[in-house]
Amino acid sequence: MGDPLPRDMTVDEFLVWQLDQDERFELVDGRPVPLRAMTGASNVHDVVTTNLLGLLWAALRGKPCRVATADTALRTKISSARRPDVTIDCASPERTSYEARHPVAVFEVLSPSTRKIDRFTKLEEYRRHPALRHIVLIDPDAVSAKHYHRSAGGEWADEDLNDPDAAIALERPPIRLNRADALSSWFIAFSFAKPVPTFAENALEAAGIRLRLGDLYERVEIPR
Repeated sequence: MGDPLPRDMTVDEFLVWQLDQDERFELVDGRPVPLRAMTGASNVHDVVTTNLLGLLWAALRGKPCRVATADTALRTKISSARRPDVTIDCASPERTSYEARHPVAVFEVLSPSTRKIDRFTKLEEYRRHPALRHIVLIDPDAVSAKHYHRSAGGEWADEDLNDPDAAIALERPPIRLNRADALSSWFIAFSFAKPVPTFAENALEAAGIRLRLGDLYERVEIPR
């Protein structure tokens, strides 16, 4: 048997410890949890995620904000760090940083083993994050997405989307996701909270990013 996993770690301690590990972990209430314990994602999950990454990369190319994979950690509590499937971070990348420093949006693509965690536990952690303003969850088993968005006053609202042609409108950044595109990634988790740096908001607003949901389904057979 391998060495027991450490307990009662801070996020800073966790990020240093993670560097010497052969697999990726999340930190949950001070305890590292291997991502392999949250497996169950199919090829469709992977296709949807890569479609989303590609679309966001193209939309953000040349802009101050960038798209990040699950290699980038997101602090959600003093002793917890998650790894969203996709994150938009408005901080410049640093060689010595392994976390999102100015996250404005997160995306999660649902899978059987993580559905409950993503829809309840992670969702509440994301909603409490001081920088996130949008959370979008995309269901890979149906043309369905849930969009959570926070107003300038800090109140959260949500919207159910069930039409392939529906659009997910994202403010700060003003990204327009067509429902079909989001479902191409099959699950979007988007969250914005307290204002990100003004330069980031202005740059993203000027970019006028729009993503069509249908594009997220490229190479994916949409369930009927």
